[in-house]
This record gives sequence, C-alpha cells and structure tokens, in this order.
Amino acid sequence: MRRSLKVGTAAAALIGLFVLAGCTTDPGVTAPSESASDPGAGSTNEWFDQKVYDKQFAERTVVPAGPEDEVYLQHINAEMVDTSAYASAGAKKACFANASISNPWRQTGWITMNQQLKVLQESGAISTMETRDAQDSDDTQIADIDYFINEGNCDVFLISPNSTAAMTPAVERACATDKPVIVFDRGVETDCQVTFIHPIGGFAWGIDTAEFLIDNLKKGDKVVGLRILPGVDVLEQRWAGAEKLFAEAGIEAVDYFTGADPAKIKSIISDELAKGDVQGIWMDAGDGAVAAIEAFEDAGADYPVMTGEDEMSFLRKWKATGLTGLAPVYSNFQWRTPLLAAAMIFKGEEVPKEWVLPQNPINAEELDRYLTENEGMPDGHYAKFGGENLPGYPEVWQKRLIP
Repeated sequence: MRRSLKVGTAAAALIGLFVLAGCTTDPGVTAPSESASDPGAGSTNEWFDQKVYDKQFAERTVVPAGPEDEVYLQHINAEMVDTSAYASAGAKKACFANASISNPWRQTGWITMNQQLKVLQESGAISTMETRDAQDSDDTQIADIDYFINEGNCDVFLISPNSTAAMTPAVERACATDKPVIVFDRGVETDCQVTFIHPIGGFAWGIDTAEFLIDNLKKGDKVVGLRILPGVDVLEQRWAGAEKLFAEAGIEAVDYFTGADPAKIKSIISDELAKGDVQGIWMDAGDGAVAAIEAFEDAGADYPVMTGEDEMSFLRKWKATGLTGLAPVYSNFQWRTPLLAAAMIFKGEEVPKEWVLPQNPINAEELDRYLTENEGMPDGHYAKFGGENLPGYPEVWQKRLIP
C-alpha cells in the first residue's frame, strides 16, 4: 500500500523493521535480462557527455569548501545564489516527494533525514514534513508533486526524482508556485529549482572504479559490469564513464542489467565463468556484491578484482575474502542536506545553485576504519551515512527503524 507520511513536531510512530532483501541503490524495478550494451562501445554510449565527464573528473580532486566536520554542508566549485526573496520568520512546512524507500541505500538516507528533521523541528526551523512515497513509479511521483501543488500549503518542495526526463515537467510546475524547490539525489532536465544537491556524480563513480580495475588488471582481461536498471542519469553515467576508460585500456567489458536480483547475478557470473576467466567485476550498486562474490566461490574460481559500494555487506565480504577491492561512494549523507538547505533559504542565506557534495571511495587502507566505525550496523547500512552527530545514533540505524 502507498504511504503518505506526515511527520509533525512529535516524532512519528516507528513502524518496525523493514525487509531488506533484494534491494538496490536506485529504483528496484525489474530490468531487462539481456546484455545491456555491446562491449567496447566506449563514448558511443548515448549517456556519455564529454563536458560533464571532464567537469566531474576535475571535481574529484577539488578540496571542498564548507565546515571541515560537517561534510553534508560542504560543496565543490559552487556558484552561490541569493535566496533573500524567500526569507521569512517562523517554522515552515516541507513537502517531500520521494522516489521510494525500496532499497537499503534509500532506507539509510530516509532514517538519517528524519533524525535531521527532529533537530530542525526542535530549533523552530521546520514545523512538519509531509512525505509521499512514489514506490519507484514515475506516474505516482508526478501525481504526488501535483497533489502538493494543489494542496497549496507547502512552504518548500523537496524532490528526489524517480527518473530524469519524466519528472522534469512536474518539477517545473512546482517551481511555478514561486515556493522554493530543492532537488536532490537524481537530476532533472531543468534548472528552475533553487538548488540541486548531489554528490559529484555518476561519471566520477565510473572514473574511480574503472581506473581502479585498469590499474589492477592487464590489457585483454575481462570485466563483467553488473547494472541495476536503465534510464536513471547517475546510473547511466556511471557505466558510460567506466565503459569509455575500459575501451581505451583494452579491457574487455560486458554489462548486464540485473535488477539487483541475487539469483540473476549468480546466473550471469556463472555463465560468464563457463565461457572463460573473468578477472574483474564492476558494479553500479553494491547490494548485489555478495551474490557476485559467492558465484566465484561456487565455481571454485579465483576472486576477481572488484568494485562494490560502501554498503556494509560488501565491506564485510571484502574483508573476509581478502580480495582486491574498492568501495565507491554515492554519498548517503546527502539526505541531510535538503532540510538544512531549506532552513538556510528561509533565513535568506546564500546556497549553491548546484550543490556538489564530496564523493570519496573507501580504499583498502581505510577498510578496517569503516568496519570499526560501523560495527553493529546491519548489512544494509552505508558506511559513509554521515549521521554520527544526530540524535538516536547509533541505535536508530542499528535497529533499522523506518519512520
């Protein structure tokens, strides 16, 4: 059943543990079973954009501005915008159109966001946050945004788009209300929002992961790319960036959409191993990583060089196996930033037009640190969630209490 949530000044009742099986970093829809694209397609990928690629390549080495101990308020190469027109006293109502909480990455962020909300409610900045969960449906999220517009009592719109193109008209309609609109996580094809909050991006992920695999493999080696679904900008850009570098390095790369189904992932890897050796695994989301590793174990094959994600299940399996790994990060702490940005906007403070947050992978030298810092967290938790200074830490995240 769809959930329409209202979180008031009093904390909403916690509804218990959420099932974490078969989840992904982005919408958990059923994806095509066939290979997603021809290997070695390189920059012919329709999602490849050289200008954006170059921008994100450079941003990876920029020292961010902002508070050193509050990474969720840091920003990279920001153009600041004047928000004085929105300055207004009193607590404000936030209306949040969320793509879903259907996977562990989004669940971790949702928990963190609600703990941040409590802080802002106590300070008198935010009165309530009414949330509508689109459950990974474009049509539902469009209706949710239009509902908020027609309701007419939103002081700020927060939107985490389900997909890129489909959500653009609805975001533009929200902008036309003259209320501030904050987009985060995934992008849309408009810049009408006051700020768009996101980590560096998909190309940065693709560059970090492909460079790691290339550095640890040799020309002619085979990499299998495991992708969760098509059509989401940040996911498509992850593969487009990696694919370009694999082609340039002479790495044989084949990719498949998996829907993050563990059984499907195991089947794909088993089939590829039956054809010959697989030296590398590339993933655009880490929550199917354990299944991929287990496929090598089942086949009695050597562990691959592998990139997963900062999800705890991958970090723990990486440590247990001793494989050569890297955990790219699509900074989960970004779920705090939209509410903090809303509070800044209603104070009339400048905010970045494009709020680019840091996005730093976890390497082998850092693995033990993040395992220790997140000891006791469930497998679906994300190591760089950035909520350690929020109320309820660590119990709320350990118990996976989904508001």
